[in-house]
Amino acid sequence: MSLLKRLLLVTAVLLAPALLLGAAAQKEEGHKVMGPTHAVCVLHSTKGHKAHGVIHFRLTDEGVAISGEISGLTPGEHAFHVHEFGDCSGADAMSAGPHFNPDKKKHGGPHDDDRHVGDLGNITANGRGVAEFKMMDKLVKLHGPHSIIGRSLIVHAKADDLKSQPAGNAGDRVACGVVGIAK
Repeated sequence: MSLLKRLLLVTAVLLAPALLLGAAAQKEEGHKVMGPTHAVCVLHSTKGHKAHGVIHFRLTDEGVAISGEISGLTPGEHAFHVHEFGDCSGADAMSAGPHFNPDKKKHGGPHDDDRHVGDLGNITANGRGVAEFKMMDKLVKLHGPHSIIGRSLIVHAKADDLKSQPAGNAGDRVACGVVGIAK
């Protein structure tokens, strides 16, 4: 068997359980969709920055409740986005790719009808550089095509202007973390 065929076979064997779990998570029971109800993201600073924190995502009847605390920021507003790839391996977190945008929409604010799923707007750090926040989002999901599980969360150096394409002119990526399923 050629090396390529062996690699394809190994990949298929490794991905099969994940695909089955994904399908099972989306199985409907009556009107209720079964899947994760809580996710967490631990943010780590990118090279040259000090931002770090923990963000929680909880499924509610109104959407996904997002809450957290991030320290080590400069005082003021900072853009807060879900990015396409769950990869924070680059020193500048560019490995996380662009905003999560499965519907191919334009960049916008969290309350706009036409926006990326990952456009969560801004958080505000106080004079000590700490941002504590709670928000609700109707586009972000914890299962299905808008699921943020396995994607990265990025905090930027500047505020998102909520209109500039493709990403709100938010500056450097100061913190990155991958969203994972939580208890």
